[in-house]
Amino acid sequence: MKFGLFYELSVPRPWTRESERTVYDNALEQVRLADELGFDQVWAVEHHFLEEYSHCPAPELFLTACAMVTKRIRVGFGIVVCVPEFNHPIKIAERTAVLDILSGGRVEVGTGRSATWTELAGFNASPDVTKKSWDEFVRCLPRMWTSEKFEFEGEFWSMPRRTILPKVYQRPHPPMWVAVTSPGTELDAADRGLGSLGLTFGQFAEQDKRIAEYRRRIQLCEPVGEFVNDQVSTVNFLYCHEDDAVALKTGRQMANHFNYLAAQLISVRETYPSKSYPSLGLLPQLRRQATGPDASEQAGEGLCLGGPERITRALKRWEACGVDRVNFLVNTAESIPQAEVLASLRLFAREVMPAFNGGKS
Repeated sequence: MKFGLFYELSVPRPWTRESERTVYDNALEQVRLADELGFDQVWAVEHHFLEEYSHCPAPELFLTACAMVTKRIRVGFGIVVCVPEFNHPIKIAERTAVLDILSGGRVEVGTGRSATWTELAGFNASPDVTKKSWDEFVRCLPRMWTSEKFEFEGEFWSMPRRTILPKVYQRPHPPMWVAVTSPGTELDAADRGLGSLGLTFGQFAEQDKRIAEYRRRIQLCEPVGEFVNDQVSTVNFLYCHEDDAVALKTGRQMANHFNYLAAQLISVRETYPSKSYPSLGLLPQLRRQATGPDASEQAGEGLCLGGPERITRALKRWEACGVDRVNFLVNTAESIPQAEVLASLRLFAREVMPAFNGGKS
């Protein structure tokens, strides 16, 4: 099992001249340390208009900065939005190739279609067609990276025959992933030979079933790229401290803060249910969990909050589910002091990581 960091880059109010820079500077310090400690990857979202929750509209810039202050850690788009109103596919191919060159071949490309009404409506994008535009984009990207000349005539975009430059550094091209935030998307990933980049906090029993079906389906896939990326990644919270009680208290505060911010972001499926975004009926539950009596239970099954032994047990269970990678949110809206975040990373690397990589930290 491999471990990484995952960034929303949340910035609490009140916003000052320095507050956003502090969040970015702290994140870069964490990434630099994670590289030294042996973490495998860092991922950054692409979000727009999401006040406090995420101030990361240009992940390619943040990830480039990450690449420049590290030597080994892989840098991942978690995700780049494959909707034409957000990003033109030619620009996606170009930007990811440049970062792959600058990083020495360390790029991972997560793809997706956005999930909040705030963002889609802000770009005047129709929720009804984003799944089809995403499918068109992910089939074109590998060809743009690898073909000397490329031309395309599609439903959502077209281009005449041209040379798209530069080409990616990795051969044949960077690993590709799909953001999985609702049941069924992991099957879309499997059918196309793409990695499952889980971005929600599921229960063990649910993940067991979904991962097993992903593994079965990907064996029968028709890959959109030059190779099959048969990997499952999940996201988790991380706060590691020698004292279980201290870790749980601090970690739960972080998780509750994240859930509170997330609950304010009304998803497309709850405000504009459609065939492409069917309602899951989760909005009342999310608001209750974030603000009500059960908010303190958010540090539930499988979350990596606690002492090293507790976290190791949780990760062993995820490993048994078939998870290949776990990416950690290590802070929310700067609710944990930076020194404590860095100490948590060091303790995790020293006491937990050796249990998953043959005794080497």
